[in-house]
Amino acid sequence: MGAGGRMLDSSEDKDILKRVPIDPPFSLSDLKKAIPAHCFERSVIRSSYYVVHDLIVAYVFYFLANTYIPLLPTPLAYLAWPIYWFCQASICTGLWVIGHECGHHAFSEHQWIDDIVGFVLHSALFTPYFSWKYSHRNHHANTNSLDNDEVYIPKRKSKVRNYSKLLNNPPGRVFTLVFRLTLGFPLYLLTNISGKKYGRFANHFDPMSPIFTERERIQVLISDLGILAVIYAVKLAVAAKGAAWVISMYGIPVIGVHVFFVLITYLHHTHLSLPHYDSTEWNWIRGALSTIDRDFGFLNRVFHDVTHTHVLHHLISYIPHYHAKEARDAIKPVLGEHYKIDRTPIFKAMWRRPKNASTLSQIKIASTRVPIGTIKHFDLWTLRNV
Repeated sequence: MGAGGRMLDSSEDKDILKRVPIDPPFSLSDLKKAIPAHCFERSVIRSSYYVVHDLIVAYVFYFLANTYIPLLPTPLAYLAWPIYWFCQASICTGLWVIGHECGHHAFSEHQWIDDIVGFVLHSALFTPYFSWKYSHRNHHANTNSLDNDEVYIPKRKSKVRNYSKLLNNPPGRVFTLVFRLTLGFPLYLLTNISGKKYGRFANHFDPMSPIFTERERIQVLISDLGILAVIYAVKLAVAAKGAAWVISMYGIPVIGVHVFFVLITYLHHTHLSLPHYDSTEWNWIRGALSTIDRDFGFLNRVFHDVTHTHVLHHLISYIPHYHAKEARDAIKPVLGEHYKIDRTPIFKAMWRRPKNASTLSQIKIASTRVPIGTIKHFDLWTLRNV
């Protein structure tokens, strides 16, 4: 994964660790004017094509695995199963991304169509559609706000736990990475781990959770019913085919979807160049520009380009994925140095993040190339010095 070694184009900053500038000389209106009008068009036919395409590919993977892997000698089967899990998780992540677009009203011109498609896709992948849609909307409305963002909120030095020092070694970093990728999303949904502090327990399955407003509580309940329906379907499948079959064919690929999702968002929102702001200095455009595009190589296309159009997505979230690259390229000249993409190979980037969690606290804030008095709070890990 990743495109290490690719030449940078003229719009990409060679010093990828340089801080994101904080006061853009353009407005959101300027960006929208730079984008061709057709990029804002949402076609239910074209969007549905990608759903059908991904479902067909997922079925082909299932058919091949279910038909031929049991016929392989044991050593080859041990090799074939991980290949199936990777392929199936990858294509299902594409379906998850389409469900995510539905939550942003980027699937069609009709919100009810978007919600039906998103509800089915996300429920099938063990994601409460409406619940996550609303908390994710809050994330877009408060990106990189220390006080109001929903996810990946940096800890101040006084809040960093002592056990963090115990993880300042290679085994500790491996544990941190594995824990984050495998349990991060379920724990976020269940306990709001790494999320906004609401003053009381919050999760994505309680309609009365402080995450949601009064008008959203019924839809949170509908999300719960969708998850319960999928659990019941899994129970029937286990009764018919056995737990091992269900885990191998469905369970592990779904976990893989969650791993991919966490990895993608983690790398989008915890880059060394991205500042965080407190309530005295945060505004929407600063927050929206405090994210970065990533290059997942051939998986960019499988993931419907969500990986390397994330800056655009935070600026204009209702542009469908099949127009996203064109729209991104249209606004790059306007964004100038405010646009950032990191083409570090993904496996290297995965290791660099938990490693930097342990080492960046030694870096002086004065080296950030941003006026010290301008941004009070910086990266997730440099905050340990604040």
